[in-house]
Amino acid sequence: MSGKIKGSTNKLNTVFGFYLLVVLLFCVKTYIAYQTEFTLGAKGSVQQFLLAINPIPAALLLFGIALYFRGRLVYWLMIVIDLIQSIWIFANIIYYREFSDFLTFSVIKGSGDVQNNLGKSIGQIIRPTDFLVFLDIIVLVVLLLTHVIRVDVRPFKRRYALVLSVLAFSLMGAEYGMANADRSGLLTRTFDNNYIVKYLGLNEYAAFNAYQTQKESATRAHANASASDLTSVKKFVNRNRVSPNVKYYGQAKGKNVIIIHLESFQQFLINYKVDGKEVTPNLNKFYKNKNTLSFDNFYNQVAQGKTSDAEMMLENSLYGLPQGSAMTTYGTQNTFQAAPAILSQKGYTTAAFHGDVPSFWNRDNTYKSWGYEYFFSSSYYKTKPDYSVGYGLKDKIFFKQASQYLDQLPQPFYAKLITLTNHYPYELDKQNTDFPATKTGDKTVDPYVQTAHYLDEAFGEFLTYLKTSGLYKNSVIMLYGDHYGISDNHRAAIAHLLGKKSVNEYDLAQFQKVPLMIHSAGLKGGIDHTYGGEIDVLPTLMDLLGVKDNNTIQFGQDLLSNKRNQVVAFRDGDFVTPKYTKVGSTVYQTSTGKKLTLTSQQKKQITKLQNYVTTELSLSDRVIEGDLLRFYTPKGFTKVNKKDYNYKYINGMAKLKAAEKKYPTSVLAKRNGKAVPYKTDAPELK
Repeated sequence: MSGKIKGSTNKLNTVFGFYLLVVLLFCVKTYIAYQTEFTLGAKGSVQQFLLAINPIPAALLLFGIALYFRGRLVYWLMIVIDLIQSIWIFANIIYYREFSDFLTFSVIKGSGDVQNNLGKSIGQIIRPTDFLVFLDIIVLVVLLLTHVIRVDVRPFKRRYALVLSVLAFSLMGAEYGMANADRSGLLTRTFDNNYIVKYLGLNEYAAFNAYQTQKESATRAHANASASDLTSVKKFVNRNRVSPNVKYYGQAKGKNVIIIHLESFQQFLINYKVDGKEVTPNLNKFYKNKNTLSFDNFYNQVAQGKTSDAEMMLENSLYGLPQGSAMTTYGTQNTFQAAPAILSQKGYTTAAFHGDVPSFWNRDNTYKSWGYEYFFSSSYYKTKPDYSVGYGLKDKIFFKQASQYLDQLPQPFYAKLITLTNHYPYELDKQNTDFPATKTGDKTVDPYVQTAHYLDEAFGEFLTYLKTSGLYKNSVIMLYGDHYGISDNHRAAIAHLLGKKSVNEYDLAQFQKVPLMIHSAGLKGGIDHTYGGEIDVLPTLMDLLGVKDNNTIQFGQDLLSNKRNQVVAFRDGDFVTPKYTKVGSTVYQTSTGKKLTLTSQQKKQITKLQNYVTTELSLSDRVIEGDLLRFYTPKGFTKVNKKDYNYKYINGMAKLKAAEKKYPTSVLAKRNGKAVPYKTDAPELK
């Protein structure tokens, strides 16, 4: 037995032996990470086999780089390569835990615009076991330093190293062949990143994503974009443009627009109870108001851009990107035909309110491109250590301080207020926590209802202010949830919340519903069951305001139109209609959740729907990535000049003061300079 151990050790005392050991340990830990940290959904023998072997080709290739060198450097290069790859695995574990997706270079590149307060979130996500991905490196270093494994200084023949490189590339080709046979068009069609990792591996995914990012950068340079690229876009948009509902068109003409962005707020929270108590009593009442149009089949359609994707769709009727954030990547330089610009040219004052730094999601630049006259970000508010939590001002404090600027806006105005407290990791201090947590046993999920309840209380206070100020009667008040608050990674908790034993892909697709409520005095309200998503908000709002914009490039359809197609496209190419819910290659009956075995007629219907979704997404991407709107100015619209805007506090206040004198239509002007009292029970302000 001792002879066998000694023989094994002797084999490790060669360069090739050490190389094989490093490759083996790396592949084993990668596979363990696949099984324990990611939800890749490997089904069937082919997918399970590919999942098990996909770390091998890249490991052979990357660690093989060290074999072209000599002496001790070979060993330490392998350690360094292992460390770099392990950091990549570690980073993806952390990112995936919250976002159910893998890191992209677009996200990394734009991290400077979104990293504020991220450290606190990461601190909540990281688990001690995550650091086990570095365990093999520690073991290898110890074995080398203690001379259990001796360094072989004999040169490894480079022709053998070349053979290993060729073998690695051959295995990659074979692996891709098997993967593409099981999942055709893997790298040419729009798929979830989970598919690429499942079939090809984390390193191959990184290489493919790097290629996509480089391709994206080339597109950003507008090397190939021209006005002719808009032809197919215009044809698609005009073909799918729907006429408004005459009962609603212009019903809110001339009214203010107040949009309240409900951070991470999902539809299931409406009327949801914990221990017999309503989580959101104020929102529930507003949802059921006779003058509120409430949509119960309204879906978030975001990808990695999360909140920024929601804003892009809401105000442009353009989709976010399949990877990264359009606001971060293209918000500064692109030309847009956004809601603030459209309404500003119709006599509206336009303003955005956000209780965090202006650079978050590149808003300070993007909002200029969209035509916002004012951006009341963190520098406009009084702050103290206990005024903020997570990503900015607590909602009650934010609404109270924002109201003083809302009072000063010349009417009519278009104002968007972004709430923050109901943001992961759902932190709230004890003095503001007066609602029971759920008991799913998932520490990430259980506080979610507590921050949602706090948001509801803040909204209730803001609603009282709107009524006191008179804005309630003279405004369209729109509330929408930007994206999911609980990711698909928390399936057991989701099942518990929904009162089910387990959830499948259909349930998770339906779990993407978020609320949309549109309220206006005199508006005929009710629960509208039409299927739609965030891409549809802008045309709906424009029709309600009686603003004709038949020439703009918008991919959504008026939710109130009787002729809308009710196709809700998700960013990964899946979709939901009143009849079908398609997730990957599986189709469910939307009304029952039953998995369908498709007839030939149904297959034709699904193919037609899939073609529509794929075309819509790709054309929207073409508009953003090629900056195509720079080639087209609709009749009656003036292109935004970004130089006209400055969001610094001094400039903003001076502009606001001048506007009040020129257009004395603000709430403050009508009250002869007397501020509207704002009541809040925020303990920090007592």
